[in-house]
Amino acid sequence: MTLTTRTQLRLGLAAACLAVAGLLYLAADSGSVAAAQSNFVGGDPTRPDSSDIRAVRLRFEAGARSNWHSHGNWQIIMAEEGEGRTQVRGEPIQILEAGGNPVYAGPGVVHWHGAAPDRHMVQLTFVSGQTSWEGPVSDEDYLGR
Repeated sequence: MTLTTRTQLRLGLAAACLAVAGLLYLAADSGSVAAAQSNFVGGDPTRPDSSDIRAVRLRFEAGARSNWHSHGNWQIIMAEEGEGRTQVRGEPIQILEAGGNPVYAGPGVVHWHGAAPDRHMVQLTFVSGQTSWEGPVSDEDYLGR
């Protein structure tokens, strides 16, 4: 193969690549490329401001717990690992299990949360608003007596 033939083949290959790239550009511009499709039905959702929301992961060792407290807006609590408990003042204790349902505490709802007496808990929490702290949870309340 001569140098001229190689050059002609390379130029032909380059021209073919440019033609394919041009066709892909035109197809993408017309919205017919699958990657441009939405992952939502009925329109894409908007993203409201979430600067007031905090996501926190806490590890409570066995027997450790928060003081009684409330939040200005709300808190969502769930166990990611281990076992925990939570309680709204005046209501029964709720068990938090890894993979179980999250617990919602609304605005001003006084509650506590922490690990089970004999197991640690990694807690994942989403919270909005200021936290208002109160006194410690007694052993009697913590043990459900």
